[in-house]
Amino acid sequence: MAPITKRKLKPAITMTRSDHERLGRLADSLPESASNVAGPLLAELDRARIVADDKIAAKIVRMGSSLHFTSDLGENKFVTLVFPGEADIEKNKISVLTPIGAALIGLQARQTIDWTSRDGRVHRLTVESVSQSGDAAKAAAAGAAQP
Repeated sequence: MAPITKRKLKPAITMTRSDHERLGRLADSLPESASNVAGPLLAELDRARIVADDKIAAKIVRMGSSLHFTSDLGENKFVTLVFPGEADIEKNKISVLTPIGAALIGLQARQTIDWTSRDGRVHRLTVESVSQSGDAAKAAAAGAAQP
């Protein structure tokens, strides 16, 4: 008899219709050789609950959101989720096409998710707060002001 392994279910996620459509086109436009990049994003798109752009809660991570997350790697980061052409690690702008970026899309504050890094290891992160200002510095200040 095979051993029973406990799998943690992924949390429910929500996306705006426009983010879902644009991210779908982006993933579909990648060459087949980039399946390791597109795959995680497509998996998130498949399981997302889609809502009208004007009906999404402010606490949900969407494209352009600034957020604060912590991880089992000891990270305590303030980042902005962006499209690949806008990514800039020095400015804390992470691409949705990275494993961690794909894991973040659609989560809301206080949700935790397991994600697989490029080296195949599974990690866990928790979204602490979300801001729709597009400014990671404002998110950091808001996070620091909270008890």
